[in-house]
Amino acid sequence: MISEFLNIIFKSLKLDGSLYNNKKNFTEASIYFALIIILLTSIVSLIPGSVFIQYMTSTYGLTDVKGPSFRSVLISSLIVWVIKTGYLYFVGVVLFPSNSTKCSFRKLLITVAYAYSPFIFYIFIIDIKLIYFTFIPYIWYCITLIIGLKHILNYENYVKPSIISLAPQILLLTWILSQSFNLNSGTIS
Repeated sequence: MISEFLNIIFKSLKLDGSLYNNKKNFTEASIYFALIIILLTSIVSLIPGSVFIQYMTSTYGLTDVKGPSFRSVLISSLIVWVIKTGYLYFVGVVLFPSNSTKCSFRKLLITVAYAYSPFIFYIFIIDIKLIYFTFIPYIWYCITLIIGLKHILNYENYVKPSIISLAPQILLLTWILSQSFNLNSGTIS
């Protein structure tokens, strides 16, 4: 059972599309594997946050800065997991399915959790000088999710899953840039 779990993580990290084509990876035990991955990555994500908070308190003398509680991190990770899956299900299965898309919410929930595997590398960010490397696991996660969506939703190429998975980030970046330009011109909406 542990070997199956590690095999899933390694295949996800290797960006192996066969992970999502194998029906064995979506059995009854897979929802528990997915839950363990989400909880494990949320716990590991506390490390860069605590490094940043420690840096802020030691460098700038901010004594009132405290990180989120362990419980709130776990609960918010589970909520974000379900919301992200809901978004992907609605956009990928309901709005823009391919002709052969037959995907359940449960299968997509497991796929999103498998894509979280690169966040395990947050464990190596133990110094403030390494904080910029948090982007590497995030980009890796985005690529893993795009590969998973292509295989789970039976898309022909990577264009549609890329747009679906990156649309929230693109919209956020567009909004931030528009606010930045408005700030420079003196008008904030």
